[in-house]
Amino acid sequence: MGRGVWSVFISVFSTSVLYGSLTLFISILHNVFLLYYVETFVSVYKIDKVSFWVGETIFLIWNSVNDPLFGWLSDHAFLNSPQSGSHLTSPEVVLKRLKALSRNGPLFALSFLAFWVAWARPGLQFLLCLCLYDGFLTMVDLHHSALLADLAVSAADRTRLNFHCSVFSALGSLSVFLSYSFWDKEDFYSFRLFCVALATFSVLGFFFVSRLLRHRFQREIRPRLDEAQTLTELSVNSPHTQSEKPVTVGQYLRQLSKHKNFMWFVSMNLIQVFHCHFNNNFFPLFLEHLLSDNISASTGSILLGISYVAPHLNNLYFLTLCQRYGVYKVIRWLFMLKLGLSVAMLLAGADHVYLLCVFIASNRVFTEGTCKLLKLVISDLVDEDFVLHRRQQATSALLFGMVALLTKPGQTLAPLFGTWLLCVYTGYDVFQRQPGKDPAAPVSDVYAAGTPPLRIGCFHMLVFVPITCALLQLAAWSRFTLHGRKLQGIKTLRQGSLHSPAIDVKAI
Repeated sequence: MGRGVWSVFISVFSTSVLYGSLTLFISILHNVFLLYYVETFVSVYKIDKVSFWVGETIFLIWNSVNDPLFGWLSDHAFLNSPQSGSHLTSPEVVLKRLKALSRNGPLFALSFLAFWVAWARPGLQFLLCLCLYDGFLTMVDLHHSALLADLAVSAADRTRLNFHCSVFSALGSLSVFLSYSFWDKEDFYSFRLFCVALATFSVLGFFFVSRLLRHRFQREIRPRLDEAQTLTELSVNSPHTQSEKPVTVGQYLRQLSKHKNFMWFVSMNLIQVFHCHFNNNFFPLFLEHLLSDNISASTGSILLGISYVAPHLNNLYFLTLCQRYGVYKVIRWLFMLKLGLSVAMLLAGADHVYLLCVFIASNRVFTEGTCKLLKLVISDLVDEDFVLHRRQQATSALLFGMVALLTKPGQTLAPLFGTWLLCVYTGYDVFQRQPGKDPAAPVSDVYAAGTPPLRIGCFHMLVFVPITCALLQLAAWSRFTLHGRKLQGIKTLRQGSLHSPAIDVKAI
């Protein structure tokens, strides 16, 4: 009977649907975490400034180190020579990642609950919760992202997988709509129950879906891969992928440092991570001080929810554009759009409430939309790394981890830089909750007392941060060359067409 039920589920849902559904169980928790963890510790637990900064600094180190650490532990054997006997076949690599997801997914959901109950001193709890949560999130995200590169090579197949991820991410963002109804700093009980319900749903989802994927892969996909050899680019039998000696950590880092497209990408992505988390951390602040006097609480809830759901729905359209024009061009257009909207909002000023509503929402929509496309670029970098260094296996989790090592500091720098800038510019200290000026002061009185009021300070942060980020990103992205003919040549080699003498890696 049990096997019959599994067979029914396996036959109903495709691999891409099951793969995409895993993002639902991540996003329903992570969106709530991003939106409320700072506000919870600052306003509910009353963490002091020193503990907050110390916790964020230690978290910065852990947040950056754990991605390459876990990636190395997962994929370092793939860098060694086939003769070492430590290699795995392609199906075994995929099954290994699915097993890791089934184990770490539920633990990630349980670590999410540790934020919402005061069980230690605020400073200690802040540090332990962040490190524990991010550790399990890293394990889940690394293996889920790596599967994107391991299950598919062609742009069409990867886009299809990413499409389903966007659909389920949009569904997961509905938790933000609901969270606004339960959030109350004065009475935290209802919000705690809400978080328990989310975590329970996530635990059950990881448990069942990861097992469905494993059964489906073992029953259908694995035999087809073995018989048709559709993943021969991961085969250790290819003469182009054999290595004479094991690759050490130092050698691998030197290889990456000479990988120019990798370095330009992480430069751009560092700024993108910073901007995404800046929007997440200060979205409630912008709503409170720029719009709260002019819109109702229900309108604020809708605006908040739209800003979380729309990026995923919008990404469905972006993915169709990627199929037509390529990921590189679409990302460049999004940077230009971010710059243009920010300049337009700056020229319009802070007194246009409806324009502010549209800009605050669209700023987050297009910024998050860009983030959703970057996994496709990292997967392309996995292909290029595989070809350039003639790996015996594609080290997808390791490369995703190295990208995170160099870009995740933006996640910690965003709240630190934002709170510091707000304090220096306006005199408002979020920890003391005593603004130096009246937040509701009219715009006509802006520099009357020598420093701008909080409302104008928030407005300037809102527009100047995306303007600066967009300019820096356009400069870095213009140096990225893995697109067009070069990308197509890399994918041809990655898919196993290594016998063709007409394709030279250095020429594409």
